[in-house]
Amino acid sequence: MVKILVVDDEADLEMLIRQKFRKRIRSEEFEFYFALNGRLALEVLDAHPDIDVILSDINMPEMDGLTLLSKVKEKNSLLKTVIISAYGDMENIRTAMNLGAFDFITKPVDFRDLEITLEKTIQHIQQIKSNLRALKENNILKMYVDETVLNFMGSRENEASLMENETIQASVCFIDLCAFTKISESEEPNLVVNLLNEYFDLMVKEIIEEKGSIDKFIGDAVMAVFQGENHFERAIRACLAIRDKMEAIPVYSEKTNFRPRVSIGINTGEMVSGNIGSSSLRRLDYTVIGDTVNVSSRLQTAAKPGQILILESPAQHLKDKFVFEQIGEMSLKNKVRPVQVLEVISSK
Repeated sequence: MVKILVVDDEADLEMLIRQKFRKRIRSEEFEFYFALNGRLALEVLDAHPDIDVILSDINMPEMDGLTLLSKVKEKNSLLKTVIISAYGDMENIRTAMNLGAFDFITKPVDFRDLEITLEKTIQHIQQIKSNLRALKENNILKMYVDETVLNFMGSRENEASLMENETIQASVCFIDLCAFTKISESEEPNLVVNLLNEYFDLMVKEIIEEKGSIDKFIGDAVMAVFQGENHFERAIRACLAIRDKMEAIPVYSEKTNFRPRVSIGINTGEMVSGNIGSSSLRRLDYTVIGDTVNVSSRLQTAAKPGQILILESPAQHLKDKFVFEQIGEMSLKNKVRPVQVLEVISSK
């Protein structure tokens, strides 16, 4: 329903408008409010802030239409005003347009012209509301979906192309918050969620600082992906920062003796990037998959609290940037042969 406020000191205008728009009023397409001057109009607006359109005369007692127009702009920038004035009053009409009036009609009122003007004004308001709603939804979407995913979706021409994937060179990290179940078992759920979000926020800031992206949150773990130049080095730097900052946080409570520590696995190499899921159900998850990703997850599972584990082979060219400690051979689940593993100790 469109709500319209008519402001005019001619009392018989209310009767005429109710008569001319009676069908649209009965069908609840339009709802009209009336005021005899600008001061009363402001009172109506205070009582009904969801009014969409104002039809206002210019010359009225107590508060004229131009003063009302200037005050309406302060109250609600989305509210549109159509000025009604005598044809010979073009100077005031021009002033009204400069003050932000959307349109004008002249007296005596041609109700067909009024109806057309109202339709045009309403369409304009609905378009603005639609744009604002889309902007709000987009901002909400950004809270749930990483910018990498939005860019990927935006680059696709149609729905079918959303199921396409690509092979990329990247580094992937799995960062798990160790022993968080201690808190989950002993504290209120709301407190647990807030605490987990606080820890996640710390991790995410370090990942973004090194230009990584969050692939997903998995329970009390984070999966992050780094692409572009020096992606493996940047992934290690982000994980070192996360480990050190988490370990600097004091013991959460004497009752649980919980100290936030992380176990981390990082791997680098070729992986497949794209949407995984059901197109018929219209539920997709943008992620990376492949052996490189699986190894990173297995390394995180094998890591102890405070450890960052990587494979030895891709770390050879980074020995001048980081301090590594040899772990040795390690058998990972679903890997036929053992792999040589290093622990990342610190930056040099």
